[in-house]
Amino acid sequence: MKDKDKKDLIKDIIEYSIELRLPQIRKYIKDNIEDAVKNNLSYEQFLHVLLQKEYDARIENGKLNRIRIAGFPAKKYLEDLKVEELPKDAQAKLSILATLDFIKNGQNVIFSGPPGTGKSHIATGLGIRACMQGYRVLFITVPLLINQLKEARGASILRSFELRFEKYDLVIADELGYISFDKEGSELLFTNLSLRAGRRSTIITTNLSFERWDEIFLDPVITAAMIDGLTHKSYMVNMNGPSYRMKETKEWLKKQKEAGDFLTEEDDRKTN
Repeated sequence: MKDKDKKDLIKDIIEYSIELRLPQIRKYIKDNIEDAVKNNLSYEQFLHVLLQKEYDARIENGKLNRIRIAGFPAKKYLEDLKVEELPKDAQAKLSILATLDFIKNGQNVIFSGPPGTGKSHIATGLGIRACMQGYRVLFITVPLLINQLKEARGASILRSFELRFEKYDLVIADELGYISFDKEGSELLFTNLSLRAGRRSTIITTNLSFERWDEIFLDPVITAAMIDGLTHKSYMVNMNGPSYRMKETKEWLKKQKEAGDFLTEEDDRKTN
């Protein structure tokens, strides 16, 4: 086959790969052909290599897209946690939660404790791991969720919003308890979390004990029903303990000071 024919064939392959949405083949076809010739691959082996690379890239892109769409405020991984510095109850339950079996079983997880103890970090880490394993995840603060529900009702698209909300494998509702709600907000939140109960998983992070939930829902009936629905067959994680975030901040400040002292010593040596 003439060189010109080979070039035309490669050009056609690239065009076909664009139409068929096969970006890995389009980008690396020349390199793959060279490797196939060098390693004396059979036609079957060559085709296997092309498809495997395309498949692997799609799997990886799918993970990244799910993480992006989930809306995490920051990328925090379970692997980054200093488990020994977490509250005792979190240490005891983290390995179980990390399996993500609670998502398979449609169970909820509630992290309750003061600010800075690692609630949102653990919740985000679980959410990112879920994205990596193919689950559809939404991360949203409770105040923002209520605002979106109200806006959807005002625009007469509440049911379509609710249908999307129900379909997430995992919803992480962060910061329950920092802001109280009016009656409409309480009812909307209760309705939409109830629709997921027993079928889809929800993670709640809150700074309030259950005894104080009536401070934000302002309705004892809704409060009791909300607690009953969320806690049924759920994992309750007591996050009371020293501030995990404060420890991280102190360590960071220590490193900055050490780096500053080192630079000062270097400057002194240069001056002398």
